[in-house]
Amino acid sequence: MTIVHMVMFKFRPDVTREHKDTFVRELKKLKELDCVKGHRLVVGGPSVTDPIERSKGFEIALLSFHENLSELEKYQASKEHHWVTSTYMFPYKEDLVRFDFEVAPEDEYMWHFLPVKGLNHANGVNSHEAQ
Repeated sequence: MTIVHMVMFKFRPDVTREHKDTFVRELKKLKELDCVKGHRLVVGGPSVTDPIERSKGFEIALLSFHENLSELEKYQASKEHHWVTSTYMFPYKEDLVRFDFEVAPEDEYMWHFLPVKGLNHANGVNSHEAQ
């Protein structure tokens, strides 16, 4: 089974680009948690939607994969997740949308990815980059 976790973030207008960049950098570290299936967590933004108004002001999105609902709950309850959201998001957010769903059994094949060669999950860099 796979649970897909999606979140879109909208910050207050007074929040700096530097703060948002730090938030993104810290969010990306959550992929190292064992409760993230295959360490598959991506963060992106801003939206490339044209016209931009369709993004409704949301600037950053997160997509992560979890083996089951229990693993998603572990992710949500982790001290790392709590620290990132309580430090960089909740005090600065204007809005947030969260949507989680279970992948249908016939669609599970779409979530099987080949291992990333040379990825050192301890620090999130390719081994050839660390040399």
